[in-house]
Amino acid sequence: MDNMQKEELERLMFFEQAREKAAAEYNRSPTDPDNLIRWGGALLELAHFRQGQDSIDMVQDAVSKLEEALRINPRKPDALWCLGNAHTSQGFLVNETDKANGFFKKAARCFQQALDEEPTNELYQRALEMTEKAPSLHQELQKQLASQAALSGAPAAGPAKPAAKKKKDSDFKYDVMGWMVLAIGVIAWVSMAKSNMPPPPPPSSLK
Repeated sequence: MDNMQKEELERLMFFEQAREKAAAEYNRSPTDPDNLIRWGGALLELAHFRQGQDSIDMVQDAVSKLEEALRINPRKPDALWCLGNAHTSQGFLVNETDKANGFFKKAARCFQQALDEEPTNELYQRALEMTEKAPSLHQELQKQLASQAALSGAPAAGPAKPAAKKKKDSDFKYDVMGWMVLAIGVIAWVSMAKSNMPPPPPPSSLK
């Protein structure tokens, strides 16, 4: 196992444990918004280890936890920020432009609300600025996926080609979504720092 695979496995295990701990804590204290944010953040991280409908369902589960936190404290900026990242994830997980843009608009509103609560927070400002670029990034992603789908019909030159294609797909995914994953990773560090769990290793694979 190379270092990259080891790091990914460590992150997977960490956030699985974080999710389990948050679920257990919820049974003891269902009105703790910080715990709901940790739960939602862990689900968002875990969604990146899933594919297709599994990933979509896990992001939606994260959204429900974050919305529950906001019902408890509607002006909690870190919950708003994390929910914005969840909506951004939802946008990139759908193919239809109109649906994606709807999610991006929701994300922008969340980031703006978070910034209204903490006007000097550079992270919230940066998230809002990056969300403005999300529609164009989504279009580029769809073009890339369409191009890859067309190429997949060509005969493979050898057994190494599928692995090379998989690596290319992964690289492109992080090129397009790296800023979003980084934001989720940052909130995971912040959230875990509020609990008695050590923060996860940073995602060094992001470009």
